[in-house]
Amino acid sequence: MVTKLIGVREFRQNIASYYRKSIRNDWRFLIMNRNQPIFEVRPIRGKNATLEKLYADIAKAREDYKQGRYYTAEEMRKQLGID
Repeated sequence: MVTKLIGVREFRQNIASYYRKSIRNDWRFLIMNRNQPIFEVRPIRGKNATLEKLYADIAKAREDYKQGRYYTAEEMRKQLGID
């Protein structure tokens, strides 16, 4: 997969064009803001499989939450050493 870097302004002005190029050429775009990557655009392969996996992940997360298998923000800060 080819990776191309583009500025956020350029992307915003031509989003539809970059979407089509990504799908057609199997390109990944890294969107940059002040020389820092802020997000990426890339084609999704196997749309149904991806959505099915997302639904399964959400269902598992909901079940974990119901069972009390989660961390609070305070617990995560403590584990990561963030005060």
